[in-house]
Amino acid sequence: MDDKLELTRSVLETTALRWVNLVETFPEELLISQPLPGEWSAADCLEHLLIVERDLLGVRLQHLLEGRTELVPYEPNAPREPEPERSLRERLDTFLALRRKTEGVLEGLSSDDLNRSSFHPEYGVEVTLGNLLDLWAAHDLQHTVQAEEALMQAFIPGTSVWRSEFVAHDVEAKI
Repeated sequence: MDDKLELTRSVLETTALRWVNLVETFPEELLISQPLPGEWSAADCLEHLLIVERDLLGVRLQHLLEGRTELVPYEPNAPREPEPERSLRERLDTFLALRRKTEGVLEGLSSDDLNRSSFHPEYGVEVTLGNLLDLWAAHDLQHTVQAEEALMQAFIPGTSVWRSEFVAHDVEAKI
């Protein structure tokens, strides 16, 4: 990959577009449907991406750009204010606004910035901005695929003789 920064920008932009398409295409009842009890729905995945954009990766990006020597630890189970009640469209709009802000920051970066580093206290190592951007792109893809897999559950049972082709994605096959 010649231009890792450009590829990461593309993934982050594509994630936003994929979510617009998902929310505008699928009915809300499918977007909020959990594949199995305790598993995330597509709507849960969107909410997670929004929270991570706002509270974790966006914060870490700023810390690295500020030149902080150590990243502030993130405790996912720490007490927090509950998320406000939002419609799917409101969640999407909030995520898109946060993502546009991130994209603006990334536009101002150069390949040299990828080497900026900070100590990660949880792992006890230096991490670079390049590492963070790789994590961000992979995380976006992971949870968008997870959301799409949750949506697949509405269709897999009706595939009849072809159901075995979806065994890796069929939640009923996992029980």
